[in-house]
Amino acid sequence: MTPGALHEAMLTLLREVTHTAILPYYRTLAEDQIEAKEVGDVVTVADKLSEAMLAEGLAKIADIPVVGEEAAFADPSVLGRVAGDCWIVDPLDGTRNFARGSAPFGILIAMATGGEAHTGWIYDCLTNRFCVAHRGKGAFVNGEKIAARATGGALPVAAISLIFMDPARREAVKHAVAEHYRTVDVPYCAAEQYPRLALGENDVSIFERTLPWDHAAGALWLNEAGGKCARLDGSPYRVDEWERKGLIGAASPALWDELAGRLFALPD
Repeated sequence: MTPGALHEAMLTLLREVTHTAILPYYRTLAEDQIEAKEVGDVVTVADKLSEAMLAEGLAKIADIPVVGEEAAFADPSVLGRVAGDCWIVDPLDGTRNFARGSAPFGILIAMATGGEAHTGWIYDCLTNRFCVAHRGKGAFVNGEKIAARATGGALPVAAISLIFMDPARREAVKHAVAEHYRTVDVPYCAAEQYPRLALGENDVSIFERTLPWDHAAGALWLNEAGGKCARLDGSPYRVDEWERKGLIGAASPALWDELAGRLFALPD
């Protein structure tokens, strides 16, 4: 499949899934269509329908194994597939927001080989913003190649995900950034947070939990845009290292270096 044909096939699939499996349930969910999943997390009927539709559609584009968030939650052995060629799918990123009837939420898809994502797609279900990245070929928004840009504020803008940090780590990170950054709320949606890092809204983000469906597409897209997303020690993000904690995303390598230096100085 040519790059142009792949682009159109993926966009068509994402729009179909959005309008068939997701938006009909937006602000119309019944109580029995929302289930507790784990602490601070839920799953809805829309998540499950979206994943089923995406798995079927992606198989027609490339018949390789699918690592879906909901399938992996039901059967953790599914995560073993990320070692080879695979699709990585978050069928409804931002479920917490979606279940409350609020934005943002979207769909994240990546293709990976040997533990590394080489192509990624980020789709905003409400605005139709379509972010695409191919390793070594740049990052695009709605077909236009983009270059990551910082906010340009007097203090860099930091969106820090603290929810999965232990209390001691949470307080240490808060202290490390307090005087040096203007902190803002996180969107609880990687499909929104990664674009913010390249499009001049946020400068840096810290992610504690690094599951592949949350970060495979976004980390690749941010790096291809000229920003930087990497582990706290500078090593690249790999989809087969989902148990490792800690990931920094930044609008530029310089902003990444500054924040990484502050975090590196924190006690273990």
